[in-house]
Amino acid sequence: MIQVVDFFSGCGGTSCGFEAAGLEILAGLDIDPAAAATFRTNFPHAHFIEGDVRDLHTNVLNGFLEKRTMPLLFAGCAPCQPFSKQNRLQSLEDPRRTLLKEFGRFIKAWMPDFVFVENVPGLQKISKHGPFVSFQSLLKRLGYRFETAVVPALWYGVPQTRERLVLVASLRGNIKLPEATHGPGLPGGRYTTVRDWISDLPEIAAGEISATDKDHVAAKLEVLNLKRIRATPEGGGRSSWPESLLLNCHKTHSGHSDVYGRLAWDKQAAGLTTRCISYSNGRFGHPTQDRALSVREAACLQTFPRSYTFEGNLNSRARQIGNAVPPKMAEAFAKSFIDALN
Repeated sequence: MIQVVDFFSGCGGTSCGFEAAGLEILAGLDIDPAAAATFRTNFPHAHFIEGDVRDLHTNVLNGFLEKRTMPLLFAGCAPCQPFSKQNRLQSLEDPRRTLLKEFGRFIKAWMPDFVFVENVPGLQKISKHGPFVSFQSLLKRLGYRFETAVVPALWYGVPQTRERLVLVASLRGNIKLPEATHGPGLPGGRYTTVRDWISDLPEIAAGEISATDKDHVAAKLEVLNLKRIRATPEGGGRSSWPESLLLNCHKTHSGHSDVYGRLAWDKQAAGLTTRCISYSNGRFGHPTQDRALSVREAACLQTFPRSYTFEGNLNSRARQIGNAVPPKMAEAFAKSFIDALN
């Protein structure tokens, strides 16, 4: 058994995947109260530390780590927004840019057997003195062996075209990134699609909540946006609209074509964001129903199980889901640590 402490846990995507692979979730840590509530709901037997990692001493883990007898894994999937190309307001003063350094502080203090990091591609390109390069230098000094790469989530059964930067590290010798499980000729079969994950959910209207699942709830749409989505075919976008429905900015700008778009049943979604249930913020329109994705549908496209419950208001739940590591991806990477242990 490998025990896991999930730093920057959010709602628990990494923990969900690791648990599915047979790892034990010992504790989570996050600053967001709603995400903390979600984590506690879904991992009731785990410890949870709610607070800012920058304000915490490494001895905050003493109560459940000082007498550990099992191999230990620290997961540190810090918020990616400071480094994301989708963030037009990037700032060198963003305090979240130092979170990987704070994670390193805990690694140095506790020397876990294994380390897992997931973040946005591009983090590794931020100067030779950037946070990811400095983090790798720390791991080398501490004696870890590691591998890192940018990998597509769809390799691991996630129905999204997103790519992520990942790192796996070990004090127990060599460790390898997991090979793809899905794709032509692979054991998992073809890449999964939107249809595979959400087509069987009950129909609901914009602004409606399912009677059987509080998370199968869709945001309301204004009259104009209802007209827009009704004018949009499956997989289509604003190119199908009459001019009367176009925004002024779209009449002279052909970019950002995913905005106000519908998903296609038999393709992958684009990478889900923290606004993944907002029709006007990406290709987040349901393939055929006249509304944006529900919270449950967004969670399914991130590969959370149907039994997973989310806490907080509608926007908070969407933010948690958009920030999460897809559990199916985390599950695949858990097997790297199991192989390294064996």
